Amino acid sequence: MYTALEDDQIPVYLEAFYKEHPEMEGKVHIVRDSTGIMTAKLLAEKDNPQADLVWGTAATSLLVAKQQGMLEPYSPAGLDRILKGFRDPAEVPSWVGIDAWMTGIVVNTIETEAKGLPHPKSYKDLLDPVYAGSLVMPNPASSGTGFLTVSAILQLMGEDAGWKYLDDLHKNIAVYTHSGSQPAKLAGAGEYPIGISFFYRGVKQKKSGQPVVTYSPAESSGFDVEANALIKKDGIKPEARMFLDWAISDSAMEQYAKSYPITAVKNMWGIPDGFPQNPTALIIDNDFEWAASNRQRILEEWTRRYDSKSLPKN
Repeated sequence: MYTALEDDQIPVYLEAFYKEHPEMEGKVHIVRDSTGIMTAKLLAEKDNPQADLVWGTAATSLLVAKQQGMLEPYSPAGLDRILKGFRDPAEVPSWVGIDAWMTGIVVNTIETEAKGLPHPKSYKDLLDPVYAGSLVMPNPASSGTGFLTVSAILQLMGEDAGWKYLDDLHKNIAVYTHSGSQPAKLAGAGEYPIGISFFYRGVKQKKSGQPVVTYSPAESSGFDVEANALIKKDGIKPEARMFLDWAISDSAMEQYAKSYPITAVKNMWGIPDGFPQNPTALIIDNDFEWAASNRQRILEEWTRRYDSKSLPKN
């Protein structure tokens, strides 16, 4: 299976899966990468699919794959529990969500104090010239977090104003990374004072003892749904469908709810420590279809304008 779930999440989630399906230990092969890279890999393999399924990749990416005819519709057990907006609306869905992740501005409190920098709490704040060379952000062509943030800005502001905003933001960016979590890690380590990342990673950095605080942009946070799908190919393995059944079960959702406050079923487990208590009020009204349909055009324009500050790809 292909996944863009975080490295520290995968073994915890799989432990819960193996507890219910011990016969599957040693039989699950995980290929993990950032969302943009995983999406490119899927599209490159369109005529010769390698994966059996996708577990935890951006819904906007899976919408692109659906448009390319690459997904096999499947109704996993328990589908009736999935909330509106967290699944393909077709009667037999091509993709089903598990949780949502959102933009976070991760601020190193020690470094900002030492440099006399105020804490940015909005997209507007990030344009202050005082932050020149102090910001790190993910490249949206590689990172799902980068794309959901850029998509949110374009949706919130409109495209003309959105690209003007990104032009101005670019002046303050030190580097663009190829991972959504890397800006938070760099901020936590004090290499740069501020990382535009995603909220979960900022929370994890603080729990690990790093001097960071994470803000949701005041204008509304970008977000995307982590989702699952069955790949259309000859000889689909029954174990792939069985895994997708488990992946939206209550035992799986309980694990996702330890990382994210918004899950694809009604959250019965409470908000994880470190997150705002009203997460759904903080996110944009995301038009996933628009984001997916315009994804390639947005990435080409972003790359043309800003890729000169991207770190080299590994």
